Amino acid sequence: MQIYKFNNILKPVLWGGDRLLTFKGLPPCDEAIGESWELSAISNRESVVANGDDSGLTLSQLVARYGADLVGEDVYRRYGTQFPLLIKLIDARRDLSVQVHPGDEMARRRHGCAGKNEMWYILDADEGAVIHTGFSRQVTVEEFDRRLADGSILDVVNATKSQPGEVFFIPAGQIHSIGAGNLLVEIQQSSDVTYRVWDYNRRDAAGNLRQLHIEEAREALDFAPRNDLIDHAPIQSLGVTPLLRCPEFEVCHLDCEDTYTFDLPQPHSFVALVCIEGAVTLHADGMEPVALAQGETALVPAVVSRIAMRGRARLLTAGVPVVE
Repeated sequence: MQIYKFNNILKPVLWGGDRLLTFKGLPPCDEAIGESWELSAISNRESVVANGDDSGLTLSQLVARYGADLVGEDVYRRYGTQFPLLIKLIDARRDLSVQVHPGDEMARRRHGCAGKNEMWYILDADEGAVIHTGFSRQVTVEEFDRRLADGSILDVVNATKSQPGEVFFIPAGQIHSIGAGNLLVEIQQSSDVTYRVWDYNRRDAAGNLRQLHIEEAREALDFAPRNDLIDHAPIQSLGVTPLLRCPEFEVCHLDCEDTYTFDLPQPHSFVALVCIEGAVTLHADGMEPVALAQGETALVPAVVSRIAMRGRARLLTAGVPVVE
């Protein structure tokens, strides 16, 4: 095994822009790119290894080949060959739809897949950009339907001005939307199920109103008030700062200035490293060094106990908490 990098998966969407291409150091294109799928086992949009002897394998094939050595014994016991996380970069040039994700029970019953808890780490935000998360007060189903009909649903959803470095947790069942002007990292359960409830009456390229999923959303939604901007310890100038931990994933911020050695607790899962600024070279015993630059993501196998870094960079680390 090795430290793995993957080919780019760029998704054009009507609300996307051009900042992801700049952020990742890619040439411009004529399409509006809204998402870069950094680490994905979702069918038809699956990460493919870009380096080393396993080049060309999909992430699912990689898990099937190496099993617990790649993902960790606890992760393999819980998820088998299904890789449990999906990591994206998102550029919202325009407002995203107002939406909700189902929990595990509903997602398995209706779609045969996991539900979706997710988090956002704000990379950059235009002046006045906001994140919408959770109802601001108790809402009834009748009021929900009425506000969808008259387009006022966001009047009862929290709007938080977004700032770089902020973390938002979006549990399954929580209404939410990414406002225009946000560039962020999204880390979530491996699921592509989204129920749109409001989309500003926008039309797709064919002139059709975008599909909404009102019936499903009514079942999935938590109508109680909540807002999940996460308070975390101040980011350290060197080393690891925990940002968020839930049963499905744990995320930290990591700063490297010239050199840093990252000792992983035992036992542990795989570790995904998302470079959000600068560049580093990753070293692990018995493996070829791997260069990681801003906008790139690497997957470190669970058998690795120590990662030595050389360079100056800020990264996010993501893995799955071990169940004792």
